[in-house]
Amino acid sequence: MKIFKTIKAKFTREGHHPRQGGLEIFKYIGPGLLVTVGFIDPGNWASNLAAGADYGYALLWMVTLSTIMLIVLQHNVAHLGIATGLCLSEATTAYLPAKASKAILGSAMLASISTSLAEILGGAIALQMLFGVPMRIGSLLVLTFVLIMLFTNSYRLIEKWIIAFVSIIGLSFIYELSLVTIDWPAAAYAWVTPSFPEGSMVIIMSVLGAVVMPHNLFLHSEIIQSRQWNLSDEKMIKKQLRYEYVDTILSMVIGWAINSAMILLAAATFFVSKTPVTELQQADSLLRPLLGNNATIIFAVALLFAGIASTITSGMAAGSIFAGMFKEPYDIKDTHSRTGVVISLIVAFVIIIAISNPFKGLIYSQMALSIQLPVTVFTQVYLTSSEKVMGKFRNSTYTKYLLYTIGVIVTVLNLMLLWSCL
Repeated sequence: MKIFKTIKAKFTREGHHPRQGGLEIFKYIGPGLLVTVGFIDPGNWASNLAAGADYGYALLWMVTLSTIMLIVLQHNVAHLGIATGLCLSEATTAYLPAKASKAILGSAMLASISTSLAEILGGAIALQMLFGVPMRIGSLLVLTFVLIMLFTNSYRLIEKWIIAFVSIIGLSFIYELSLVTIDWPAAAYAWVTPSFPEGSMVIIMSVLGAVVMPHNLFLHSEIIQSRQWNLSDEKMIKKQLRYEYVDTILSMVIGWAINSAMILLAAATFFVSKTPVTELQQADSLLRPLLGNNATIIFAVALLFAGIASTITSGMAAGSIFAGMFKEPYDIKDTHSRTGVVISLIVAFVIIIAISNPFKGLIYSQMALSIQLPVTVFTQVYLTSSEKVMGKFRNSTYTKYLLYTIGVIVTVLNLMLLWSCL
């Protein structure tokens, strides 16, 4: 029996309720933090550092806007998992025509490979910064570590590891910010005031357009079911929805803070010294004369944990997508889930080895995500707006059009970014 179905079978017997208590809500904290990892992956690092280095505090508002959009979309897809007991991949297979579901989920697997490629490269860049490890060897080390983590740990243990990784990343940036002088009133104003400095549109598109990633939508709908209690109890479902919302908001705010910290650090160092930043390795070498060796080491360590953590969640998402094609939940002990994980991570690694310039591969991977994202977003909104799928928990008319509006904005930004790259 699959791991999540086992959990649900244990707790969905008629009349069962979790024990009540003042700290009960903390039992539900965790799934959102796994999604947050995708919001602070190496791709976001590069965009945030470039934003701060080129425009100071001016583009902090885009972190706020992107976080709000992310909260709405991630809460909605978690809503699907809670109300139906199905992840996005399972629901797509169950409620859409076979040809359409296969095309959608096949494209989602390609997007997952693209995501894994970028995340593995991020970890490899960190290893190169720290130890001078060649990129391809670093990629192999990251891949090996992630596969061991995924194949030898339960979901609950993986969740604890990810929470620890996110904590280390957050503490690293707190330390980095303690070394610089921040104009907090100016930052506070920039967080809530949109501005469009000359030449900034590409960076704005890269941050806003890349914040919603297809694999995170699949992943959240799956892992939220680790907190499933009683699908036959409407009051329990509503209670879980409230707790999930708290988990999502808390986790996304943590992601907002870390992304903001990247821009603040770049603004206080590179922008002040009029030094443009175009890649992560360059940022590391530039920080050394400004903040010292400790700052550069901590920067690289935080990047390493971000790369590893995001690679883990990318692999889990791929396992969920592939298992969903067979109407199964994610279970790392199951053949279909393992196959999805292996396809995503191994194919991404082979691409890294095969191409002469890994960074071109990184660019192309982001293009692939830009193309696939609208497919996932609009599939999600269609399913969560369907009475057949969601019953009385379907989206209200207002929520449906809000989600479609966000989907259109994110899609346009991604397609604009794709056009600028071409």
